[in-house]
Amino acid sequence: MNKQPEIIVVVGPTASGKSDFAVDLALKHNGEIISADSRQVYKNLDIGTGKITEKEMKGIKHYMLSVYELDESVSVVRFARDASPILKDILKRGKTPIICGGTGQYIDALIFDTQIPQVGPNEKLRGELEKLNTEELVARLKARDSDRLSSIDHHNRPRLIRALEIVESLGKVPKQETPKLLYETKIYLLNPTREILRERITKRLEKRLAIGMLEEGEKISKLNLFDSQIKKLGLEYYSMNRYFKEEINIDQMKEEIITKSMQYAKRQQTWNRKYIGNAEVRG
Repeated sequence: MNKQPEIIVVVGPTASGKSDFAVDLALKHNGEIISADSRQVYKNLDIGTGKITEKEMKGIKHYMLSVYELDESVSVVRFARDASPILKDILKRGKTPIICGGTGQYIDALIFDTQIPQVGPNEKLRGELEKLNTEELVARLKARDSDRLSSIDHHNRPRLIRALEIVESLGKVPKQETPKLLYETKIYLLNPTREILRERITKRLEKRLAIGMLEEGEKISKLNLFDSQIKKLGLEYYSMNRYFKEEINIDQMKEEIITKSMQYAKRQQTWNRKYIGNAEVRG
């Protein structure tokens, strides 16, 4: 039986050093990198999302960065549709695809044979659901599809809302069989301690502010997007927008970003547990 093509996957929470680690791997393995980050796919979100710079790329080709306009809706289905041909082309050219990112659903859509429900965004429904608190979202999904609720982090609002969106369209979220890897895959899981993550997140925030994150955030705030749209762009832009509206001061903004980043990292770590049996774990 012929050996399947090999790909490399780098996963980990925010501030775990995925981008630099992936570049080092690409230099060693004749690789090219596909970013799997639900915010870095957007144009003009550079400093706030920590998008890798050309200098940091060290000549390694990167894909799926700055692809979509801010007003575009990017689903897992759309990401997979656009990124899968890139992965196959890298393999065809005899290079190693390295998938790097913190958005687990984007990664899974590229490496597993899962069937993603073909349900487009329902902006009206999303607007209604955004007005509900998290407990109300959990209760609604429990009433509509308790099986799906059992597999979701009850604090993950985007996934709760997406599940309800699918339920509204299909009646229930289709049950997924145990997924199988599409390729021979080497997974690296970067998993620093919470203490190290908080230190890195804090230093990272100060560095981003020093190189113009507030100026970038101000440009985004002037687009007059809805709160739900700004939340989609990431917690940094949402907190900065609150600062520009004078709802919080600069110190409160910083603390809010750090706290929410730590909460986001915890959700990512929860998702990443699924990879542990197949991954090489790095601290």
